[in-house]
Amino acid sequence: MKIEEVKSTVKTQRIAAHSHVKGLGLDEAGVPLQMASGLVGQKDAREAAGVVVDLIKSKKMSGRALLLAGPPGTGKTAIALAIAQELGNKVPFCPMVGSEVFSSEIKKTEVLMENFRRSIGLRIRETKEVYEGEVTELTPVETENPMGGYGKTISNVVIGLKTAKGTKQLKLDPSIYETLQREKVEVGDVIYIEANSGAVKRQGRSDNFATEFDLETEEYVPLPKGEVHKKKEVVQDVTLHDLDAANARPQGGQDVLSIVGQMMKPKKTEITDKLRTEINKIVNKYIDQGIAELVPGVLFIDEVHMLDLECFTYLHKSLESAIAPIVIFATNRGRCVIRGTDDIVSPHGIPLDLLDRLLIVRTKPYNMGEMEQIIRLRAQTEGLNVEDAAIQALSEIGSNTTLRYAVQLLTPANQTSKVNGRTQITKDDIMDVHSLFLDAKRSAKFLQEDNTKYML
Repeated sequence: MKIEEVKSTVKTQRIAAHSHVKGLGLDEAGVPLQMASGLVGQKDAREAAGVVVDLIKSKKMSGRALLLAGPPGTGKTAIALAIAQELGNKVPFCPMVGSEVFSSEIKKTEVLMENFRRSIGLRIRETKEVYEGEVTELTPVETENPMGGYGKTISNVVIGLKTAKGTKQLKLDPSIYETLQREKVEVGDVIYIEANSGAVKRQGRSDNFATEFDLETEEYVPLPKGEVHKKKEVVQDVTLHDLDAANARPQGGQDVLSIVGQMMKPKKTEITDKLRTEINKIVNKYIDQGIAELVPGVLFIDEVHMLDLECFTYLHKSLESAIAPIVIFATNRGRCVIRGTDDIVSPHGIPLDLLDRLLIVRTKPYNMGEMEQIIRLRAQTEGLNVEDAAIQALSEIGSNTTLRYAVQLLTPANQTSKVNGRTQITKDDIMDVHSLFLDAKRSAKFLQEDNTKYML
């Protein structure tokens, strides 16, 4: 009998262009290492990004903007993603591309403002009256359906909660039972139920059940201390856009006309400035009272030269507002015409008044040694076995063409080596796929030679 191990495809499916980037790769003094955390070279740009990360963490960077400028394939997007990794998941990071603003559904400025608000977090700390403990009993009580028929309805649910100090049995409304089902709560889970709203939060599985299985996927939490009925500080992280969307959503009735009306409305609706102003007032009030804390995040706009004059003017105004995130732009353009104008030429296609308020970080082309390190890193990330001669050949190809083209040859070369019955990518595999797939320079050369054979 032949038995084969089935390999998981999850890892290979999730490898993207920047999956290897884990951070900026700085030492304790903030000095970049040559190769660390998935980044190679670009020491000046990485050191500058490290200073920006420190400013963001100390909340001294809000309302300011950074521009990553350099030729294609010099690590601009990688550095921006490394900044996001350094900040962690507690600081909002919202990436977008300049061309996203040109939507047929909503205004350009509305797209920008939505992403601005997604990049600003609000950490709300509330002291709530809750029932917390490990679930020891969960029994729905059924009664005859008052509307008649054969079915039964749940009149209430009895739940038992246990803490280190005692136990308590609660009789809950049937609507809370629906919430318990949605949260997939079962006996042995640690939960808390808000006394005022009836909201249920599943915190994890109790430590007492930690040895149930050999392999675990659950998060185990200790048995809560104190009484079942207590006051607890609850911390919630939301973005301003979450608040906008929640308050803009129409709260229609449950009758047929209301439901049909909600279905017929467009999926994407603009949030009014009036609503945002009201939400800002409430947010400021919470901040003054010490209930909430503003967490300015990062809005990353790649290919910023794709924005037009109207968008740049709006960005300039938005950066000066009291509630603004840190904005990081990236572009690979030199001097070019500002979109939305006919003859205004500016560095990077950005108006001079906005350019004047940016901190500009330059990324430089990689040398052959750095390309070799990056190619080795990508091969390791993709789980490919590549001989040294093949890495050297790819580095030479990358220096004559582009780094992106060289990295893209790895996967077809691996397929070629498999077809030829090898487990390691050789130099011959690299040269084979290099002859099969053209880079931009060779394609342009052939196009120029055979220009008359193509349609105009």
